[in-house]
Amino acid sequence: MGGTICCAYSGGQDSVVNFRETTLKGAFTIDLDRVTDERGFFARSWCVKEFEAHGLETKLVQCNVSFNKLRGTLRGMHYQVAPAAEVKVVRCTQGAIHDVIADLRPESPTYKQTFSVLLSADNRRMLYVPQCFAHGFLTLTDDAEVFYQMSEYYVPECARGFRWDDANFGISWPDQIQVISEKDRGYPGFVG
Repeated sequence: MGGTICCAYSGGQDSVVNFRETTLKGAFTIDLDRVTDERGFFARSWCVKEFEAHGLETKLVQCNVSFNKLRGTLRGMHYQVAPAAEVKVVRCTQGAIHDVIADLRPESPTYKQTFSVLLSADNRRMLYVPQCFAHGFLTLTDDAEVFYQMSEYYVPECARGFRWDDANFGISWPDQIQVISEKDRGYPGFVG
């Protein structure tokens, strides 16, 4: 499932958002088409109509920024359970990251499968992460900054995680892990 939706902006030209479903049902990469001129470019990164047309969550209640000083910083694998299961829209606004999601839906044909993608300030690609997916990333540059849009508030008692090297998932990280929090290092393997 993929496609484009056009929405005119005040300059009279169209902005197109390209949604491409990943190998994990319900998860999408989102690429922006840029309207360029002598000033630079314009691109829409969020439009309720465009997300609704693809059956995606449009309620966003919180935005977060994660700044990471060093290349090789790993954050993950994180998720929230009901009643605070969340959708995330993730974008790297500075530097580059190797972004990974894992399907944790037991009824899904892609249960325990993963998908990874390069998100960078240069490609401006976003990743739509559905509910019941874990998310994590490894920074590929120093000073990497990641911007998240969230459908639920952070609820500490609903927050969960599993180890980045859990054999149930076999995630292949493209670089050596240099920095990881004690919390992320201490997560157990996934129990699902």
